[in-house]
Amino acid sequence: MPPLSCLWLKACILIITLWYVLPPPSEAADIEIAILKSSDLKAYNEAIQGFKATAPRAALYSEYDLRGDLEQGKQLARKIRASESSLVVAVGLKAALAAKLEISDIPVLYMMILDPLKHGLTTANMTGILPAIPDERQFKIVRTLLPTTRRIGVLYDPAKTAAKLKEAATHAAGYDFQLQGFPVENEKDVSHQLRSLVASSEALWLIPDSTVLTDESVRFLIESALAKQIPVIGFSSEFTRLGALASLSIRHSEIGRETGLLAKHILDGEKPFPSKPITVQRVSISVNQKTARYLSITIPKELDSLIDETY
Repeated sequence: MPPLSCLWLKACILIITLWYVLPPPSEAADIEIAILKSSDLKAYNEAIQGFKATAPRAALYSEYDLRGDLEQGKQLARKIRASESSLVVAVGLKAALAAKLEISDIPVLYMMILDPLKHGLTTANMTGILPAIPDERQFKIVRTLLPTTRRIGVLYDPAKTAAKLKEAATHAAGYDFQLQGFPVENEKDVSHQLRSLVASSEALWLIPDSTVLTDESVRFLIESALAKQIPVIGFSSEFTRLGALASLSIRHSEIGRETGLLAKHILDGEKPFPSKPITVQRVSISVNQKTARYLSITIPKELDSLIDETY
């Protein structure tokens, strides 16, 4: 019979081995997560991939695709409700609406939805990650990038983005910026209002507005502004590639990663279920060095560590 000390040593080795090999309780394989997506879009799939990278690593996934059909989404949501899922991830608006209508006793995290509150995604079991950068964060970065700029021009459709511009103007004032709005009610107004903007503004800030920004107008706006030595701040790295000085954006995969972290905290019991959606923390910054040199703008060193892409 082996000595007692030898048995004790073997037991300790076994315990230590199991500690490292077996997942912790919150990562156990009996956690089931249902992913309900509105359609098979590249952006949604990138967000889902990001989610899986940070969610509990041993979770079992069931994935459902509405294919753009809300009625089918409601059927799928009922199927999820009857399953053993511990958490539901709704990707896109129709998926979130289907979950809202059919699921009330399982936590639902939504992502890739611009304005969830507008669509009533406020039930007690629903929250998510907002794919938007708060104006304050944007103006803080722009102030660092353009330390002497005061007047920023914005082209906007009053029927679509007047409220956005009004809210942004309040936050801009906190960073000593004056937002100047130039209304564009149809594509014919773009050229005329742009001439007015470059005559009185020191920078052009592009905001998501389908009346102002079309496939034809984006390049025209950027090139016309640069011709007048007006730097352009965009919201997509594609704008930066076309000549905008910089763009502040959010990667779809980052939205998923932060949703995955939120899911992990909730399933671990580390955080109470948030009553309001949470803003994405990681902002992607792209800079066009060629444009910066053309405009005699030096990119501050404090932004170096934050810049993801350069052109």
